[in-house]
Amino acid sequence: MTSAWLLPEHISDVLPAQARHIEELRRGLLDAARRCGYELVIPPMLEHLESLLSGTGHELDLKTFKLADQLSGRTLGVRADSTPQVARIDAHLLNRQGVARLCYCGPVLHTRPSGLHGSREPLQFGAELYGHAGLEAEHEVLDLAVDCLAQAGIGETVLDLGDTRIVRGLLAGVPVDAARLDAVVAALAAKDASALAEATAGFPEDSRRGLLRLPGLYGAVDEVLAAARAELPARAAIAAALDDLQALAVHVTRVHPGVRLGVDLGDLGGYAYYSGSRFAVYAAGSSDALLRGGRYDEVGAVFGRNRPAVGFSLDVKALAPLVAPQRLRAAIRAPWGDDAALRAAVRRLREQGDTVVCVLPGHGHEGEEFDCDRELVEVQGQWVLRAL
Repeated sequence: MTSAWLLPEHISDVLPAQARHIEELRRGLLDAARRCGYELVIPPMLEHLESLLSGTGHELDLKTFKLADQLSGRTLGVRADSTPQVARIDAHLLNRQGVARLCYCGPVLHTRPSGLHGSREPLQFGAELYGHAGLEAEHEVLDLAVDCLAQAGIGETVLDLGDTRIVRGLLAGVPVDAARLDAVVAALAAKDASALAEATAGFPEDSRRGLLRLPGLYGAVDEVLAAARAELPARAAIAAALDDLQALAVHVTRVHPGVRLGVDLGDLGGYAYYSGSRFAVYAAGSSDALLRGGRYDEVGAVFGRNRPAVGFSLDVKALAPLVAPQRLRAAIRAPWGDDAALRAAVRRLREQGDTVVCVLPGHGHEGEEFDCDRELVEVQGQWVLRAL
């Protein structure tokens, strides 16, 4: 018989110390976004399935829990990613003509974990900029992404750049069905040269040669981009992507000199999602990217308003183990009682911003989340603070 207290696989409770740490990170990230002019939105956990899966491809469909709405009979989805929801908010609820800067932080639910020890209930924080097609939008979002990690306490980071227009440019004009495209994308993502050679058999020679070269085009920015210009077909989409990557690299080097920079033209994480430049940030102690983002101009098309969009997201729960928690906040210990003067003293201290823990009769102070360095004691009929 299954124990009633067991949770589903890759679902876990968050206990006080960890919850405090995660909440401090959440608040810090949202404050960092707000300082840059990003407005907070809180999308719902449930939506009609076609809205949740707009412009996101097959991968998100597989991650999404689905259920029947007993009110309408329609199929609902539990969000696995908040970006389509924010695109809907921008397109139809805000409906602004100019730039909109939006941020969010809330749980999402995945049918399968992203890794062996991954959670199926990430706490997703993200920031998105709508309404500007120029490279300045990528600059701003990249700056915010790097600053958010620095604000959280992540030290040395590695920023990896790429652009989906390179693969799209190589596939332009190539007759390929969905299954064949999936095989090409999977082989590129795994850097599997033999699988890629098999998947591209019969492709036009210049497209196939360029695709087969992509798995090796990663590393230092200048060397990789120079090799790509020399070895990939001279097509407008590819040239524009390489130019933008060079400009982004120059910007990051100038504004964030402490960030190590690389480029990987064969990394297709989120291929069906992104429409242009994409980036990922790695840090010591993390086997996967802490943060991913890029340009996804097509995500709002299903809502009838195809706005330029750039953004990024991260899992606050995955970030927390890599960041040292803040020191416990000092607190005050007080006896429990109905004495009016005592209750007034406790209320006054709490209104001033102090944490006051009242010790119930028969118990010592048992909480582990509060560092009581003072206590409230009665001295000659007056309640005063005394250091512990």
